[in-house]
Amino acid sequence: MEIIPFTNMQSFSILLVSITFALCYIFKPKWQAKLQKAKQPSLPPGPKPWPIVGNLPELIKCKRKTSVSHWIHTFMKEMDTGIACIRLGNVHVIPVTCPEIGLEFLRKHDAVFASRPLTMASGVLSKGHLTTIFSPLGDQWKKMRRVMASEVLSQERHRWLYEKRVEEANNLVCYVHNQCRSGDGGGLVNLRVASRHYCGNMMRKLVFNRRYFGEGKADGGPGFEEEEHVKAIFTSLAHVYSFCISDYLPFLRGLDLEGHEKIVEEATMVMDKYHSPIIEDRIQQWRDGKTNEPQDLLDVMISLTDDNGAPLLSTNEIKAQINEIMIASVDNPSNALEWGFAEMLNRPETLQKAIDELDNIVGRDRLVQEYDFSQLNNVKACARETFRLHPIAPFNPSHVSVCDTIVGDYFIPKDSHVILSREGLGQNPKVWDKPYEFKPERHLQNCNKGEEVVLAEPGLQLFTFGRGRRGCPGVVLGSCMTIMMFARLLQGFEWNILTHQETIDLSQGKGVPSLAKPLLVVAKPRLPPNVYSLAG
Repeated sequence: MEIIPFTNMQSFSILLVSITFALCYIFKPKWQAKLQKAKQPSLPPGPKPWPIVGNLPELIKCKRKTSVSHWIHTFMKEMDTGIACIRLGNVHVIPVTCPEIGLEFLRKHDAVFASRPLTMASGVLSKGHLTTIFSPLGDQWKKMRRVMASEVLSQERHRWLYEKRVEEANNLVCYVHNQCRSGDGGGLVNLRVASRHYCGNMMRKLVFNRRYFGEGKADGGPGFEEEEHVKAIFTSLAHVYSFCISDYLPFLRGLDLEGHEKIVEEATMVMDKYHSPIIEDRIQQWRDGKTNEPQDLLDVMISLTDDNGAPLLSTNEIKAQINEIMIASVDNPSNALEWGFAEMLNRPETLQKAIDELDNIVGRDRLVQEYDFSQLNNVKACARETFRLHPIAPFNPSHVSVCDTIVGDYFIPKDSHVILSREGLGQNPKVWDKPYEFKPERHLQNCNKGEEVVLAEPGLQLFTFGRGRRGCPGVVLGSCMTIMMFARLLQGFEWNILTHQETIDLSQGKGVPSLAKPLLVVAKPRLPPNVYSLAG
């Protein structure tokens, strides 16, 4: 066989191809990794982070001048994006203002984002994350979620507590009626006090079967103890929803550079001061056999047993969960009532439509009841519009991702904190016409088709109550409390702005979701005297 010799060029070509294949084999893993990285979706858009600390310098700067939520919403509007990424320390915080992307997080990827961060405020309030809302994903959360959904806030339990809810609705009417007795022209009513007092009374009645921790006031109003209790609840809420630097740089915890830890601990101590003696005494009553039939939600929690007949919940679990129930129940309805009445008083025609509806459906010979709610679409539209325009907090509690995932064509790393914007969803100009205007009629469009207005929002075009695995188990109770306050106060009294005012000032308080000044208005009875005596 004749061997054909290679020319120099042929030899060089063969050598070059051999080297190329060898290099490809050696560096193939690196090339594949780079190729995969190039194909991987990027993080959502956002401000460029600094090394190590991320965007914490911008956060600290904006907290001195404005609010973190204002800074986030401003740059998202400038970028024209419905999802963004802010890196605080090593944590990727993902704010969302787009309903479609929000639904993708809470519906398609619900299981991935079903955990919670371990923050300073939530840890103190929940006594080490023993509760439903603040616990990270795990056995403790599953246990408490099951207790709340099937035992404490079930439909059956809701029906069982009906009389207590009626009692507190009656007490609200009596309290406001007592404020009207100062003269024929009506009396001055502080609607912030009235709404928070009603919500605090309601939860104390449902949980402890008592309206007051102390004596209360002769006019049915809150005493010092109730005022201190509600103040502690709202102080705690303000810090649960705040951006605390030590939550993103854990090595700073204990130093309490912002003073948040001390504030939250003191507020929790106030709640414990009133809750703990009642809880401990009631537990002892059950142990001694002095109590064997539940009369309230505290009894329900104490009476629960496991498969071996032992108490299902520890004393600390009960205390922590009751703290959380109080915090989660008092804020939304009372905030909506004050803002809603302020908006309606500035729009007398809207106020009158709701009153006319109550007169037509309920009349003036009896007080509105829960069974009337299904027909009160105007009243509910006013409440729903208030939730849209004036949410209790800029963002919902964070959802933490348990693994890397892709949402909305963006890469969301494991341990990211996803925060749905209540403001951004409810005031999104791509969703709502004239988003900054109070227009309850926008929620009545489908009523002609027989659809009922409800406060919950499955489409996430506004944020009323949480949904998904981390959804609010108290939707029915929260809706009921809100509608009852609106309906009873609209039906029972004629409302007027103070004589020296032309309109209600709708300025928001600095760093808080409430009105800058408590809503003071004049109330005058509009029902026959015997109706108020029935409430008493």
